[in-house]
Amino acid sequence: MKRFCVYFLIILMITSCNGKKIPDVSSIKVDLQLQRFDQEFFSLDTNNANQSLEQLHQKYPGFLQDFIFNILALPPQPDSSAAVEQQIGYFISSYKPLKDSADRIFTNIGDIEDEVKRGLQFVKHYFPSYKLPNKLITFIGPINSYGNILTTDALAVGLQLYMGKNYSLYQSEAGQQLYPAYISRRFEKEYIPVNCIKTIVDDIFPDNNAGRPLIEQMVQAGKRLYLLDQLMPETADTLKTGYTKTQLDGCYKNEETIWSYFVQNDLLFTSDPSINKDYMNDAPRTQAFGEESPGFIGQFVGWQIVKKWMAKNEKVSIEELLQANPKTIFDQAKYKP
Repeated sequence: MKRFCVYFLIILMITSCNGKKIPDVSSIKVDLQLQRFDQEFFSLDTNNANQSLEQLHQKYPGFLQDFIFNILALPPQPDSSAAVEQQIGYFISSYKPLKDSADRIFTNIGDIEDEVKRGLQFVKHYFPSYKLPNKLITFIGPINSYGNILTTDALAVGLQLYMGKNYSLYQSEAGQQLYPAYISRRFEKEYIPVNCIKTIVDDIFPDNNAGRPLIEQMVQAGKRLYLLDQLMPETADTLKTGYTKTQLDGCYKNEETIWSYFVQNDLLFTSDPSINKDYMNDAPRTQAFGEESPGFIGQFVGWQIVKKWMAKNEKVSIEELLQANPKTIFDQAKYKP
């Protein structure tokens, strides 16, 4: 009861402070079963791998196959399972130090489970017919593998990419080649819930921006961020955008300057991928706006345009927003910070 009261008070404070109109989703039932696949997989008896894998398959009939062949990327062995079992044993041995560290970091992930559940309540509120995942599966995969996956019935989280920005593997030369600091700084556990819900956003509204003019790409990215904001209204905007607080504050402070740059340089309607990538891809910074700016600044611009359009069209549903033509949104928003 104490935990519930604290949680309720936090929600109440956030709702009253940020002025958002947050719908009451408390009555929406979400069945989400937490499954620690990472614990069970690393407990396999590698001396009797075949039987142990069969037992694990009974509990994770779909996910075990995905894990072995898509996450571990082991080649199928139609004639013999010995090679697969050998490689699984090698993976367990080599990733044991990471697993031991993860055990200390993720002793209790009930708070993460609660945040994901709440996000799914909002998903069901806005998209009643959407089939929600009913499992939250944690796993540990290769460092160059997935951090978040949406399967037919589960949200799967790769803990190897949430060990904390200062984790030694990320700071190593090999780790930095894979994940430069501007990426690995987001490998914190508080990003797990928002990244889980982002996979839902990707499923509901797939990214199909290729070939569009820059302004339309911005608006489409703004739609995705607006949707994420509706599904996680109590989550910090820094987590949703991936920007630092300094970067996000700077975007709002310099919003007029940012917009003027795109207008004055005739960039809004360019379809040149070599130009658009500077504003629509993740990066340590946006070169044109200096060292303190975030990469992927186009999503911020698009988000502001979408917010202005939605403020003018309060009766438009989220689904209608997603279906709306991005050029129409831009024209009607008349965005001018």
